[in-house]
Amino acid sequence: MVEDILAILGQDIFAIAVSAFLLVRVESKLDDLTIAITKLSVKLLDEKNIKDK
Repeated sequence: MVEDILAILGQDIFAIAVSAFLLVRVESKLDDLTIAITKLSVKLLDEKNIKDK
């Protein structure tokens, strides 16, 4: 049983490693993008409120 699992992992370890690496990178980029969009929306709302006064 353990040998079977190791054999499967041995064949696909490169794909698993690349997928994990890309997932971590994309996740951090999405976090940065979320922060940037939030800041932009706050700035746009502030400018709109200033013009409305």
